[in-house]
Amino acid sequence: MTRSMASKSSFGEPRKKKTLLTDDGGVHANMQLSKSWKNKPLFRRQGDVRFKTGLEAANLLVAEARRRDDHEEEYINSVESTMHCLAPIFERNPRYAFVAKQLMEPERFVQFRVPWLDDTGVLRMNRGYRIQFSSSLGPYEGALHFGYHVNSGSIKSLGFDSVFSNGLTGYNLGAAVGGSDINPFDKSEAEIQRFCQSYMTELVKYIGPDIDLPTMGMGVGEKEIGYLYGQYKRINIKSSSGGRPFLSPSHAEAPGYGVVHYAKEMLADKGDSLQGKRCLIIGAGKVARSVAQKLLELGAIPLTFSDSSGHVYEPDGIDEGKLKTISKIKNERGALLGRYIIASTTAQFNDPSSILDIPCDLCFPCAAMNDINDEAATKLADNGCIGVIEGGYSTVTPVARKILKKRGLMYGPHTLTMTGSSIVNAQGSRATDEMLAEEVGRVYRGVKATAQEFNARGDLYKGANISGFLRVANAMLNHGAV
Repeated sequence: MTRSMASKSSFGEPRKKKTLLTDDGGVHANMQLSKSWKNKPLFRRQGDVRFKTGLEAANLLVAEARRRDDHEEEYINSVESTMHCLAPIFERNPRYAFVAKQLMEPERFVQFRVPWLDDTGVLRMNRGYRIQFSSSLGPYEGALHFGYHVNSGSIKSLGFDSVFSNGLTGYNLGAAVGGSDINPFDKSEAEIQRFCQSYMTELVKYIGPDIDLPTMGMGVGEKEIGYLYGQYKRINIKSSSGGRPFLSPSHAEAPGYGVVHYAKEMLADKGDSLQGKRCLIIGAGKVARSVAQKLLELGAIPLTFSDSSGHVYEPDGIDEGKLKTISKIKNERGALLGRYIIASTTAQFNDPSSILDIPCDLCFPCAAMNDINDEAATKLADNGCIGVIEGGYSTVTPVARKILKKRGLMYGPHTLTMTGSSIVNAQGSRATDEMLAEEVGRVYRGVKATAQEFNARGDLYKGANISGFLRVANAMLNHGAV
């Protein structure tokens, strides 16, 4: 077929290239369709509630979330930030506001008790969660998180964000998140095994191959996934699908590698590279260490790690040998970074007193939610930091996000940067780092183009939310009122 023939449809009309933005009945709806949806009430409670502008629709959706779940602060923050990103879509095609209303409510939210015995024979009790937010694109998939910070609000927030995060990858992935409020770092190996077995005994009713795939998250590493899978196998006969293993702990480094590949793309956009960049890493978990590993491979200089005991700072950088020492310490359950001082003659422990006082080029927060608040963002900007790339879930608060934008710092939101695990899982056992880097580039370019399309050039947070939402919403429109 010649180029001229390929550019036309079978009826001789020029073929319009379709995208998420130009699909028939998509964002660019005609005026008649737009007006018909604006005339419909967004809510019918104590009188019909309509909206005239996209921003008004976003505010109405946020108000509804507050009415229902005002006690869940993390979830409300996620909804508010996301809906304001989506306001331009509601402006162009009001129909999407009604889809967003559906999307705010998860398809299923399971909360259950997890009883287990500690090493002294005392009965302990924790809460377990699994929220299956959306299966519009495919089977549920999402992380499990263990930690004292886990509650219904944080799980709902992370589940809501994962809808957009998994959607923008381009793969057929649903969105789910789960976990428990247990602190895995002050438990013995035997206690964690018993806990995981009890947790899976209840969770098994709601997950499985082609149904819901839990993955590693905060406080859930290869050992925890192994214990969970062991119990799953005891209860179920089927433990794989199409040769794809269920609950496989392989590619544990994918989330961290993905974060760095996104940082590389962001710098390349500005004609820069990671070579020689001094990088502040907050956290010392598996993601933080894989971030450091990939930074070293690309010529950057990791400076720090941190945990509950404080932070270690190597003024000349953490090399391969030092990283191996730190990994050996942190792979031991409950071990703290302070032990590293014994093995290093150059490391500084809690000096300076705040890790944010250390001058850096880039900051990778890979620890707890809301680690980077307004004060931290201001301090990073004052110290010459040029970018913050999230290596953890919701590590930057909404207020800090605004400060980063105002001060001109690059910002890589977790909705975008934490897609490495989903990408690699979708690629299967043959996935390589080269394939991951290529897919990261594709996703990044798509998000960047979407941000520009909606007059938010360079705003990756808005671009990621819009890209993910459009893909999920367009699928939901075909499913009806479900």
